Amino acid sequence: MAKFKFPFIVISLTLLLFGCKSAQVTKKITKHFNIGFYENQFTGLLVVDPASNDTIYNYNAHKYFTPASNAKIFTLYAALQVLPEKIPAFKYHIDKDTITIQGIGDPTFLHPYFHDSTALKIAQNFKKINLIINNLSDEKYGPGWAWEDYDTSFSPERSSFPMYGNVLTASNQNNLHSIPEALKKNIQYSDSKYSRDYHENNFYYNPKNNKTEEIPMVIDSTLIAELWNNLLPGKVFIAKNTSKKLAQIAFSVQADSVYKRIMHESDNFLAEQLLILSSSSLSDTLSSNKIRNYMLENQLKDLKQKPRWVDGSGLSRYNLFTPTSFVQVLTKLYADIPRNRLFNLFPAGGEFGTLKNWYAGNSKPYIYAKTGTLGNNYSLSGYLITNSGKTLIFSFMNNHFMKPTGEIKKNMQNVFELLRDNY
Repeated sequence: MAKFKFPFIVISLTLLLFGCKSAQVTKKITKHFNIGFYENQFTGLLVVDPASNDTIYNYNAHKYFTPASNAKIFTLYAALQVLPEKIPAFKYHIDKDTITIQGIGDPTFLHPYFHDSTALKIAQNFKKINLIINNLSDEKYGPGWAWEDYDTSFSPERSSFPMYGNVLTASNQNNLHSIPEALKKNIQYSDSKYSRDYHENNFYYNPKNNKTEEIPMVIDSTLIAELWNNLLPGKVFIAKNTSKKLAQIAFSVQADSVYKRIMHESDNFLAEQLLILSSSSLSDTLSSNKIRNYMLENQLKDLKQKPRWVDGSGLSRYNLFTPTSFVQVLTKLYADIPRNRLFNLFPAGGEFGTLKNWYAGNSKPYIYAKTGTLGNNYSLSGYLITNSGKTLIFSFMNNHFMKPTGEIKKNMQNVFELLRDNY
C-alpha cells in the first residue's frame, strides 16, 4: 500500500494549491467589487473552469440583464445546431424553362461584403423565374427596436429573400454611385439629418461627407421585383404560392464566414437573418420565434434561468438573459466545437473585431469574447486564457450605468487581468 502514498500526497497538494489560488482570486475580485465603482449600476459576473467544473466567481449571476449583442451568442449556437457547413440560399423547383424560387432568409445574396450571386447564376438560365417572398411571419423590425433607427446602417429590415444586405450603398467619388444601381434615381443630394424617408425609398446623401453610406431600404414586393428585373429584365415574377414541391436547395457561402462576420463585427442584419434562416430547417414558414422556442425547448431546455429571447441581434431592450445562461451556452459551444474553430469565430482581445482596441494580451490574445453594447449597457461573454494555460468561461454584464463606457471597460479589464495572472 505504501507505493500509493506519494502520488496521493502529490494529488492532495495539487488540489490544495489550486484551492488556495481560487480562494485568492475570489478575494481579490471581491475587493475590486467593493471599491464603490459599481454601486450605482447593476452588475453580474460568472467565471467557471470547464476542466474542473468549478465556479471561480459568482456575483449576481442568476439575475436578468439586458444583454445587447451578447444575444448573438445564442443565435450562433442555434445556427450551429441546425445549419450545414454552407449557407442554404433558397428552395426551388424546375419545370422546363421555368424555375420557382422561394426565399428562406439567406442574407448573403449580392451582400456588400459577401457578393454572393448563386441565385442570379442559377436563375439566368431560365426564361421565367417565379419568386415567392411572402413566407416570413416576422415583422420587418424586431420587438423593442428603436423606431428612430429606421435609416441607420445597423438596423435594416428583415425579409425572406434579402438583396444587397437590404441596404442601399451610396458613395461620391467624382460622381454619385449606388448599389443597387436601379435606385440611383431615388437619391437626392441633401444635408438632411435623415438618410431616407420613413416609409419610402427616397434617399438623401450629403456629398460633403465624402464617405460611403449604407442606408436601409424599404423592403416590399414592388422593390424586389424592380431589383430582380433590373438584373434579368422581363423574366422575374413575384408569386404568392406554388403547387409545386420545392424539394431542391441551393447553397451559397461557407457558414463560418457569416458566423465570423456576425461575431467579429456584431452585424445585426446578418444575425437577424441567420435566425430566420435557421427556422427554415423546421418549416416552410419562416419564423425566428419558432426557432427560438424550439431551441429553448430542446437543446437549451437545461438552462438554469430561461431567458426572454426576442430577437437574433440583441437590438431589443426586451431581451433578458442571466450571466449563468451565457456561461452554460458558451460551455456547450466549448464542448462541441474544436477549439481553434471556436476561438476563430469570436473577436480576439487587442487583435480584431469589436475587441481590437481592448483587452490586449502581452504577446497574444487572452480574451476571445462577444461584446454587447446599448446605451448605458455593456457586457462581455466568452473565453479567457490564463497565464497558467487554463481556459475559463465567463459572462460579465453591466446595466444602467451613467459613467462613460470606457471606464466600465477599464474596470472589467482589471478583473480579467486578475484572473489571467493569478489563476
